[in-house]
Amino acid sequence: MKERPQAQPSPMTWSPDEATLAAFRHLALQNAIEYEGKAAPGSVIGRLMGSRADLRPHGKVISPLIAKAVADANAMAASEGLDALRAILETEAPHLLEKREKKERRTGLPELPHAEKGKVVLRFAPNPNGPMSFGHARGIVINGEYAKEWDGELILRFDDTDTVVKPPLPSAYQDIQEEAEWLLGYAPHRVVIASDQIPHYYEHAETMLSSDFGYVCECTGEEFKVFRVEKTECPCRPNSPNQNMELWRKMLDGTFKPGDAVVRVKTDMTLKNPALRDWPALRMQDTQSHPHPRKGVGSKYRVWPLLDFQSAVEDHLQGVTHIIRGKDLMDSTRKQTLLYQHFGWTYPETMYWGRVKVHEWGGFSTSQMRRDIEAGLFTGWNDPRLPTLSALKRRGITAEALRAFWIELGVTQKDISVPLSSLFSHNTKQIDDDAPRLSFVRTPQAFSLHGDHPDTINVDVHPNHPKMGQRQFELKQSEVWIEAEDIQKGDLRLKGFADVALEGRMARVESITRQDTRPIVHWVTEAQSQQGTLIMAEDGELVELVGQMERHNYPEGTMVQLERIGYGRVLDATTILFSHA
Repeated sequence: MKERPQAQPSPMTWSPDEATLAAFRHLALQNAIEYEGKAAPGSVIGRLMGSRADLRPHGKVISPLIAKAVADANAMAASEGLDALRAILETEAPHLLEKREKKERRTGLPELPHAEKGKVVLRFAPNPNGPMSFGHARGIVINGEYAKEWDGELILRFDDTDTVVKPPLPSAYQDIQEEAEWLLGYAPHRVVIASDQIPHYYEHAETMLSSDFGYVCECTGEEFKVFRVEKTECPCRPNSPNQNMELWRKMLDGTFKPGDAVVRVKTDMTLKNPALRDWPALRMQDTQSHPHPRKGVGSKYRVWPLLDFQSAVEDHLQGVTHIIRGKDLMDSTRKQTLLYQHFGWTYPETMYWGRVKVHEWGGFSTSQMRRDIEAGLFTGWNDPRLPTLSALKRRGITAEALRAFWIELGVTQKDISVPLSSLFSHNTKQIDDDAPRLSFVRTPQAFSLHGDHPDTINVDVHPNHPKMGQRQFELKQSEVWIEAEDIQKGDLRLKGFADVALEGRMARVESITRQDTRPIVHWVTEAQSQQGTLIMAEDGELVELVGQMERHNYPEGTMVQLERIGYGRVLDATTILFSHA
């Protein structure tokens, strides 16, 4: 039998030892020397927390001590001079007098703190209630890039412990794995499914209960809310470990029903942040009415971990060294840190990013998209109107573009609002060199050609890459199609061909070489075109534009540039899905 760890002391009782107090004083002296007697507490705290991860949970205790150390250092500098401060450090901490090397300005992602080559373990943990969205891409890209840079590991973990509010979608497990590999350019090093790990969560729950830093609470949610607000303990908190284990068995065997009991982590009911006060770790779910969709899981378990507990335990089990996630999960970090202290574990390094709002999409949630798809409002997860990875991929957005977009935004806690054009700009860089040019004439009007002109002309498939070949246009006894909107401009330059004057339904060739500044328009001949369809997502609707499309034999999936319109993905010989301008 494994030895159960003893409950750890509350962070409220922590106090620094003599060596730590000396470190505070030395850093304050160093800062005062660097800034000519004007040391700043914030700068000292930042340097301290950057080098001592173990001190981060004790900021409230440390802050006034640092403030005093800084005030003393500044006072000594004013009365005795900076040499007096140097003399102390020469004796007690000479390494702090060494000139700090200035690091080269880093582009892209910031430095990963306290990382060791080959020992970094990160994770991306989606809820498989649907395939990945544009927002998910940030998590997989950022964590994946760091794993690659540090020769580390990236874990793909499915947090699938909610069968009621956000039930898993069976197909999402495979979809997400495939999307992750497409987006990363490599397969995640490990795949972990939380619903396979329930026995491990039970084991740690029992350790909590038997070690008296967890308890089974029979209070209703409303009753406990009052205790939390009033900062008072609930009547269940004093239960002995034996009593808690007996109640735990009732949760497991079905004596208790959903809502009758939860397992709570003992913290401190007077903590400033109410969310941290004896937070819930495990609860009961009605898996008879809402079975887990995975084969072999179904209604097997009555008790399920809540996300903060499950994630914390799993991070420890998998040896995660760094957690990078949204700042909306800062409270999760605070909860989990308290749990780690109880177990005697070291919490991973954490970094946060702020929200990114895309102008064109507004608010989409996976749950809402799933309901809308089931209601027939969208054709599926790859509907071009949706901000899912499958929809973006279908439109021709590359994995390289998505990676470049998220890396460029970096890891900042600042909330950002960006247009989709930022992503499209990255995609253009990826696809333009390989995208053949093609003509698609919307609202086409036919004009007969008159005047001196060759019977055929050749136009480059790509203006910058002659090796891609040429497009041949038959002009003898053929009409040309021009967009109705362009006709209003008067005399025109047919791109790559000639200056023409429009007279009724005639286009009279005036010059093969460009003679003036008349507008340049795209066009296509009757002989080299056919009726085609351009599908566009506009204002939440799918719009089908019918026009004259240049004949081609490009296979499905080919990205083309429709001249003067934008990029699109070939669906078949007569249909193109618009990607972006």
